[in-house]
Formats: sequence, C-alpha cells, structure tokens
Amino acid sequence: MRLSIGSARQWHWISAAICLAGMLMFAITGITLNHAADITVEPHVTDVEVTVPASLLTTITALPDGNIPLPAELKQWLSKEYGINPPSSKSAEWDGVELYLSWPGPGQDHWLAIDTEVGELVYEGVDRGWIAYFNDLHKGRDTGTAWRWFIDIFSVVVIIFTVTGLQLLIKQAPHKSSTWPVTALSVLIPVLIMLVFIH
Repeated sequence: MRLSIGSARQWHWISAAICLAGMLMFAITGITLNHAADITVEPHVTDVEVTVPASLLTTITALPDGNIPLPAELKQWLSKEYGINPPSSKSAEWDGVELYLSWPGPGQDHWLAIDTEVGELVYEGVDRGWIAYFNDLHKGRDTGTAWRWFIDIFSVVVIIFTVTGLQLLIKQAPHKSSTWPVTALSVLIPVLIMLVFIH
C-alpha cells in the first residue's frame, strides 16, 4: 500500500524518534570498531585459585554427569567469598571429576573450573571496559536473546525510516533539482570504494 505524503511524514518522524538512540550508538560504535587497533584499553583481569570446602566438594560429586546448573550452595559461596556471580541461565559441564562453567558477556569473559580430586577452584574474569562493552553490543556478541530481538526490531524500524525518507524525497524531487544527484551519492560512494579500494 502506497503511503500518502502526510502518512509518510508521520511514519518517518515516528521511526526516527524510536531509533534515534540506537542509530547514534551504532554510528559511534561503528567508528570505535573501525579504529579498534588504535584504541588501547588495558583489560582488568581477576584470577582466583583457592581450595574448595569439603562440604561443597561432597555436594558437587553427588551430582549426575552432564550439563547441570550450579548448586545453590556453591553459587552462594562464590558470591560471598569472592564476588563471583555466575548467571543462573548457564549450565556447567560436569564429568564426574571436573566441573567447568564459562559465561562470556559483552566486553567481558568469565570461566571457572573445579577439580574435585585435588579440591581446587580456578577462576578467571576479564573485563575489557566500556568501549568493548558497546562494541560487543554493536556486534551482538554474547548479548542474549533480548538484545538479539532488539537488533532485529531496531533494523525493521530503520528500514521504515529509510523507505519513508525515500518516499518523501520522491515527493520533493520536482521542487529540488539536487535531490537525485545527492541521493545517488549514497549508492555511488560505497560502490566506488568497494570496486576500487577493496581487494
């Protein structure tokens, strides 16, 4: 169905308002991603190597093999003693001897392993900072289902914004002779760069 000029304007400003913050974030992180090699941030690394209490080892060894949720007692001990907070949505791998869990996230990575034969826990957490956090949001890296849905819906809104903008250009073109030459640049510039400078 073809939109009238009035409805096109309405869809255009509504879609612009909805995707404003997202477009700004994706534009800024497009620059930071393009210059990632020039932006040096020292990651913050947290390492923990400790002996696991015998009572927790008993709880772990009683678990069935396979992918399992972390026992509540273990999660409480990790949080209270070391500020380690694995998400409840992640399952650990348990083979009867070693318990292993990793939970990457935007701008960060975490993993822990418990060897029940020697009774030792090893944990590493890496935080690469706010720029890495927003860069990973841009890429959709380890962001979860809700953010993936946001990117899909945001993309649809941007398409609406673009299509209604094109319709407004079509309506205004008879009154502005520069409309189509300027609009053509949006296609010619990236195509020219792809053909000439990218090999």
